[in-house]
Amino acid sequence: MKKHTKAKKFSILILTILIMSSCLTKKKKADLIVYNAKIYTLDSNFSIAESFAVKDGKILKTGTNEEISNKYEYRELLDANNKIIYPGFIDAHCHFYSYGKGLLRRADLKETGSFDEILEILKKHHRENPTEWIIGRGWDQNDWEIKEFPDNTELDRLFPDNPVALIRIDGHAMLANSEALKMANIGSKTKVDGGEIKLKNGNPTGILIDNAMDKIYSIIPELNENEKAIALSKAQENCFAAGLTSVIDAGLGKEIIETIDSLQKTGELKMRINAMISPTKENFEKYFHSKKYKTDRLNINAVKLYADGALGSRGALFIEDYSDDPGNSGLQIEDIEFYRDICNKAYKKGFQVNTHAIGDSAIRLMLNVYGESLKGKNDKRWRIEHSQVVHPDDFVLYKKYSIIPSIQSTHATSDMYWAEDRVGPERIKGGYAYKKLLDQNGWIPNGTDFPIENIYPLYSFYAAVVRKDLKGYPENGFQIENALSREEALKAMTIWAAKSCFEENEKGSLEAGKFADFVILEEDIMEIDEDKIPYVGILKTFINGEEVFSK
Repeated sequence: MKKHTKAKKFSILILTILIMSSCLTKKKKADLIVYNAKIYTLDSNFSIAESFAVKDGKILKTGTNEEISNKYEYRELLDANNKIIYPGFIDAHCHFYSYGKGLLRRADLKETGSFDEILEILKKHHRENPTEWIIGRGWDQNDWEIKEFPDNTELDRLFPDNPVALIRIDGHAMLANSEALKMANIGSKTKVDGGEIKLKNGNPTGILIDNAMDKIYSIIPELNENEKAIALSKAQENCFAAGLTSVIDAGLGKEIIETIDSLQKTGELKMRINAMISPTKENFEKYFHSKKYKTDRLNINAVKLYADGALGSRGALFIEDYSDDPGNSGLQIEDIEFYRDICNKAYKKGFQVNTHAIGDSAIRLMLNVYGESLKGKNDKRWRIEHSQVVHPDDFVLYKKYSIIPSIQSTHATSDMYWAEDRVGPERIKGGYAYKKLLDQNGWIPNGTDFPIENIYPLYSFYAAVVRKDLKGYPENGFQIENALSREEALKAMTIWAAKSCFEENEKGSLEAGKFADFVILEEDIMEIDEDKIPYVGILKTFINGEEVFSK
């Protein structure tokens, strides 16, 4: 009897061990396993993995091929064939909707070599798109042999009955023909605070700077809802092909934000968008509350302000006059009390304030206005967009008030040919000083500012690291002492870009619990020769573990 009892107990013990062993070895379920890859996780240790598992659109775990294979069973398996995987790229400052709108309606005037070339493009564009308004964007007189603003004489001759509005590449100047000026009630005596109407022999030339453009914008017909959806879809398509999975749109109104939200909820728009609101009454009434609007794909937690114009159109605000335009120190867009009022309200409601500031006077103005609200060290993450030419005395204010410089590194390589002419050899030393700005708080977000610059984030990576144009100029790099390392540049368009809008716990790195947003590249931008970086191809782009682009 005792032997029988012992045998029975032994059998139960063996069975228990087998059941426990079975439980221990039973694999967990995953929707997707990616393996055979070199994966830059962008975690705090900058770890590199071989494989990861995805469930319900989020990362379950990263590790070796063996670790992930042993732990998870899969519904879908992706062999990366030893290619390179990064977190989905994040554009920390762009104009997503404006870019899409341009793809739908505007003539592309980028990289034109003369005003005559622009006229030929416009004639062709109008033949193919015979609408009332003729709109173009992208011209830059600095690229022409005659580096001066054009006037509207030829536009009036070619298009006497159609209003024409040609937006400069930086979005801070416009050339309008006489029909457009007449429709907007702009004449030689029209005055605009924070803007300028250029005159010649007492008459408007058609060149409008900064706030003066608003009179034209207010009468250009808006897209209808169907056109808006098409514009956003086109923008998204090109972003996915460039490896972008998230964008921070620098200034949107209530109507387009509502359209974005609606399209995201129906699944038509998959792009993650952080929308800075423009400082309008309807935006404040709708969104400016302590309880901020947030979904998995849309985040509204910042207001976008403008302190000055742009360097290329001489609207950026400087302490001293432009070196190549004596008597002109640029434009301040709003009165100081306007900035103070919004900063005070934003501080109380927990909103970020993100202000466009390019000239040293505009940057100093906003650093000090921010400081009045922030007082000292903080985690509000208020940003100075562009931070382009900083006075030597003012770098420390970024650190003093924990203010984040939001940079666009391709601005340096686009402007380097003429920037010193604008500001002189001393002020240019504080220009595009990305490494010095990074050192203030230890991190920095980078974007493209598309459509002002190219949408491709690898161009931004290259410009930040190498400080050359795509032709390899200049030989030793432009002010190379302010280049970022490759690791810093990669963080600036992934985890630091996410951090710049309080989203580092959900995206920007490939870690457990975060969105499975990632890109597969042909080559490793962290190791290849620097001259090859801009030409690395994007093979696939994923959002929530779903393939949204494939080469």
